[in-house]
Amino acid sequence: MLRIHFTDADLARTRMAAEPDPLWEIGLSLCRFQTRQGRWAYADWYRDTRQRLAETGLDRIVRTTLIPLFPRATYYPDFLNPAEAADGLDAGLTAIVETPPDRIRREVRHFADITTAPSWAERLVERDVREDIADCLRRYYDTAIAPYGERAQARIDAERSIRARALLHGGTEALLGDLGPTMRWQAPVLHVEYPADDCDLHLGGRGLLLVPSYFCWGWPIALADPLLPPVLVYPLLHEHPAPTGTAAPLTALLGRTRALVLRATAAGATTGELARAAGVSAPAASQHTTALRDAGLISSHRHGPMVLHTLTPLGASLLRAATR
Repeated sequence: MLRIHFTDADLARTRMAAEPDPLWEIGLSLCRFQTRQGRWAYADWYRDTRQRLAETGLDRIVRTTLIPLFPRATYYPDFLNPAEAADGLDAGLTAIVETPPDRIRREVRHFADITTAPSWAERLVERDVREDIADCLRRYYDTAIAPYGERAQARIDAERSIRARALLHGGTEALLGDLGPTMRWQAPVLHVEYPADDCDLHLGGRGLLLVPSYFCWGWPIALADPLLPPVLVYPLLHEHPAPTGTAAPLTALLGRTRALVLRATAAGATTGELARAAGVSAPAASQHTTALRDAGLISSHRHGPMVLHTLTPLGASLLRAATR
C-alpha cells in the first residue's frame, strides 16, 4: 500500500496531465509485452505493433535492450521517467541524456537490488550509451506509441472531462475520491494499492501530478525517490470491445439531431445538457445517446445521479473528419 499524505497546499496544487506522458507510455507499453494480463484490452495494439516491430527490425532491440531496461517489476530507474517529458518526447529524452552520472549510479544499484538488471546497466553512466538508449526509445515510440496517439488522447480527454466535473462539484477531495477501484481517499491520505512494500509519500506542499495512462494496467505507479516531483500514474479503465457484425447502429446516426448530440459530447456532457444542446426532451436525448453508444462513438459513465457521456476514439476521429 502506498499512502500519499496531503496538506491543504497539496490539495490546491494537485493537477492532471492533459496529454499522455511519452516516456511513461513507452515503459508501460513494454510491460504489456511481458504479461498476458489485460491482453484483451490491447489486442489490436499488440498484434499490429509486433508486426511493425518485426518489419522495422526493432523487435531485437525491444527484446535485448528495452525490455531488460523496463522490466515488469516494482522498480526501474526513475531517471527514465523525467518530469521534463511532460513537455514532449524530445524534452524527456534530452533529460535522460543529461542525467548526472552520480544519480544514475545510485538508481542502477537500487535497480540491481530489486530485480535482475541487464549486465550493461552500469554503463548507463556513459553519455554515449544514454544517447543510444534515447535513439532506441525514439524509434520505439514512433513505431509502437505514435500510431495509437489519437486513441490514447481521446481516452485522456474523456477522463479529464469526468474528473473536471468531480472537481467542480466537490473540489479536489471529490476528484481524489473517485479515481478508481485501486485508490481510496480518506482525508488527508490517498491510499493506493501498490505492488511494492508499504510506503508513505509526504507531498509537503508540492502538490501531486495525476497522469492517466493508456498503457498502465492494474496498479497505479509512483516514482521511488520521494524527493523527485510527485507523480501518480494510474490506469484508464478499458471497456470490452462492442460486438461487431451489423451496420444498423451506424445507419441510425444519420440525421441533424444526432449530429448535434455527437458534437455536444465532445467536451463531455450529461443527458440533460445534450437535450438542451439539441433542443429535444431528455428521453429523446437518451435514445440518441443509446444509438451513438451502440455504434461505438460515445461511452457513458454513471456518477451518482447523473450519466456523463464522452467521445470514444472512433467518435473523436469521426467528428474531426466531419469538420475538416
